[in-house]
Amino acid sequence: MTAAPDAGTSGGGDDPRRTAEPEEAAGCSVRDRRAREPASIRRELDAAGITDPRLRAAYRRCRALNARYGRTYFLATRLLPPSRRPAVHALYGFARHTDDLVDEPAAHHGSDQIAALLDGLAVALTAGLRIGRSDHPVLGAVVDTATRFGIASALFTAFLRSMRMDLTVTGYPTRAALRPYMHGSAEVIGLQMLPVLGTVCDPAEAAPPAAALGRAFQLTNFLRDVGEDLGRDRVYLPADELAAYGVDRELLRWCRRTGRVEPRVRRALADQVGRTRGVYRLARPGIALLDPSARPCVATACALYSRILDRIEDRGYNVFADRVTVGAGRRLALAGPAFTRALWVRAVQPGRDREE
Repeated sequence: MTAAPDAGTSGGGDDPRRTAEPEEAAGCSVRDRRAREPASIRRELDAAGITDPRLRAAYRRCRALNARYGRTYFLATRLLPPSRRPAVHALYGFARHTDDLVDEPAAHHGSDQIAALLDGLAVALTAGLRIGRSDHPVLGAVVDTATRFGIASALFTAFLRSMRMDLTVTGYPTRAALRPYMHGSAEVIGLQMLPVLGTVCDPAEAAPPAAALGRAFQLTNFLRDVGEDLGRDRVYLPADELAAYGVDRELLRWCRRTGRVEPRVRRALADQVGRTRGVYRLARPGIALLDPSARPCVATACALYSRILDRIEDRGYNVFADRVTVGAGRRLALAGPAFTRALWVRAVQPGRDREE
């Protein structure tokens, strides 16, 4: 499980399940292919200076993955200047594509086959980063983004290492044991984003809160998805912290089976929510270290995702009956003021992405 997925459909992109670009297959001209792109997508890719047709197709695919599965992230990304949105879509698309290999494998794929797929992806990514390009329908965009923004290849290596852990590790005895997984699956996402978003300080100063925000998002996922993860025989919440409340894996399974939350589990989850809120407090000061044009996006993502913790509390910590979500109306209400701030920032920064 990565920090990125936020399952659901929000529209706004191509279907990521498509395996070919019909315009290319038909031999259409570059101008024809661009004309067939939705105006919002064409504007973003043009603003980013992405002209190669295959590369544009890779970015469109990543954008579609974000629009389809990352409702919170996709909405927040709309607050960025158009030229930076494709890079964020690329990073999300890569994370989602990789995560799906692990969490949603085809029925005939065993762990060894999934490991082989991950190895192949790692080889293709490494080769692409070395030469600065890839023909892979998803990696093409992320390689281009990493090259453009100077994103360290070690961050992608760490991410893939954590994805491999999901094939063999089903639980974590302590928070310290969880930290290596958290670094690769969550913290590196925040660190990958820093060069794209820009900072008003030395990036090294902004790195700790950026990593903390990735960690906070992931911990929120762990709480929201306890039941779903049990279905994959995984528990990400530290076993010793659960045991302090008399909770073990079997009691969590009982909750999932009955759709009810047992009092000891309720207390344990309340403790986990409190701990996660502490991580958000560590992360929030980092928003002020970002480029002003990026702050509305990150502040909105932070507000929307932390709202999931409120919803968990509102439901009495029952994360077993069905998926906890933040409704579309609430998401738009939280994002509305941020859109106003984003427009104001662009208005006072002449020459920056004025085409939107």
